[in-house]
Amino acid sequence: MSPLDHFLLWLHIGFAIFALGPLTAVTSVTPRYIRARDVAVLRYLHRATRLFGLLTIGVFLFGVLLGRSALGAPYLSVSMTLFVVAAVLLVIVERDQRTAIAALSSESTEDDAKVQTGRIAALGGISALIWLVILFLMVFFNP
Repeated sequence: MSPLDHFLLWLHIGFAIFALGPLTAVTSVTPRYIRARDVAVLRYLHRATRLFGLLTIGVFLFGVLLGRSALGAPYLSVSMTLFVVAAVLLVIVERDQRTAIAALSSESTEDDAKVQTGRIAALGGISALIWLVILFLMVFFNP
């Protein structure tokens, strides 16, 4: 492994730890604060979701640069596909956070954001499982 590959691996793992970990934590606690109707914390969690969501692009980018010679390997193709699926799910989570904030900020008490609570919990959990599957593929199928 060349020094450049070591550096790319370091960046890939660093971005995974410092972007995916907090993103997973933020999405998993969001339903609790929707139920508590704590709009201030929800706004913070929404900003954190957007920030860490953008940082996950670094995980993908450095992973692609690191695996440039083996991108046709099945484990990398599956991992990249799963990553894109998780990214789409997180876009939906971000949208639902925004909708929940709007619903809870309004004067009306009709909408308590229960739909968003369930969907955020489900999609956040699925995204966390996808990250674990990708980790499994990277550890056990990487030559």
